[in-house]
Amino acid sequence: MPAEMDIRPLSAGDETISALSELLVETVANGGSVSFMHPLPLKAAEAFWSGALAAADKGERVVLGAFEGDRLMGTVSLFLDFPPNQPHRAEIGKLMTAVAFRGRGVASALMAVAETIAAERSRTHLVLDTATDDGAAPLYEKLGYTRVGEIPDFAFKPHGGLTGTILFWKRIGAHPATA
Repeated sequence: MPAEMDIRPLSAGDETISALSELLVETVANGGSVSFMHPLPLKAAEAFWSGALAAADKGERVVLGAFEGDRLMGTVSLFLDFPPNQPHRAEIGKLMTAVAFRGRGVASALMAVAETIAAERSRTHLVLDTATDDGAAPLYEKLGYTRVGEIPDFAFKPHGGLTGTILFWKRIGAHPATA
């Protein structure tokens, strides 16, 4: 992780919601397939992050932010709220890096911290998916995630047209104890 990068869990607050919302709007405008269509109204992004941070405040997920000074460089979410038969599992989602900070290791650093937090919370398996077209599959493979398969025509791309999704998993701890 570059020395000037500070990665920390986020909680609800106007400045945090604003920074995350601007990043989400920028990501979608630049073709990032993160569940939203372009043009994404800022109010819709704010509503999404308000809900996500409320879930984080309840312990259902962790939203991480990578900062250079006061500037948000990127984010990733670690989803922790799973049924009773899956207490060993977590999911990675909403990995985004601001255009100005791409290529500087932000996404890899965010993923490393997310994995550490997952392990600290006794999660042994991580799952995630990424768009077939222009997704982050090469990054996830570099980070040791195993490609499981692809679902064609899974979602619309932000600017229209369908894309598939590639499913990945990674073991980050020993097999969980059986119930």
